[in-house]
Amino acid sequence: MKIKYFQDTDTLYIELRSVNIAETRDLDENTLIDLDDAGTICGITIEHAQERTDYPSFSFEQIAA
Repeated sequence: MKIKYFQDTDTLYIELRSVNIAETRDLDENTLIDLDDAGTICGITIEHAQERTDYPSFSFEQIAA
């Protein structure tokens, strides 16, 4: 998984899996989801990220099973 922030456009991209994107769908006016050939979500784009998220406050936590 990769998370990229594009400061010039205030866009946050969350790449869940590095695969070929078959389709991009609008979830809402400022959120897009990328789908692979099987229809599985492989990426999420969030426009106006600073307004809609706590970016740049970011934390990652892995919970043991």
